[in-house]
Amino acid sequence: MKGESVNIEEGRIFREAWIAGVRKHFPGEPKPGYITPWEETPDWERESAAAVCRQVREFVKLSGGSTSRLNREQRGRFVATCWIAQIYHRIENPKAGYVADWPELPEWQQETDADIFDAIERAVTQ
Repeated sequence: MKGESVNIEEGRIFREAWIAGVRKHFPGEPKPGYITPWEETPDWERESAAAVCRQVREFVKLSGGSTSRLNREQRGRFVATCWIAQIYHRIENPKAGYVADWPELPEWQQETDADIFDAIERAVTQ
């Protein structure tokens, strides 16, 4: 919901995994907005990051840890779908690129989304 309080820990897990993934998978020099630190990230992105982290966390917990059996694409798709829902929730008329389906995402973003799932799963299972 708009105005909801952001769980900083959850949002940071997501954002740090995003930045690490961009640095690892993005071809060339990423846009500055892709690697903006948590403290400088806009509120709507912070709220979205925390919400997606909670969704992945709950998914891992509710599956009894069997998410470890999902393949890399399934992991990334879950993150991407949760993110798209947050975009629709927070932006009335988002750009098409913000809500692109999995097959339309560049490979670097697919890889980054899978890395995000992995980072959240590790945080849950530790």
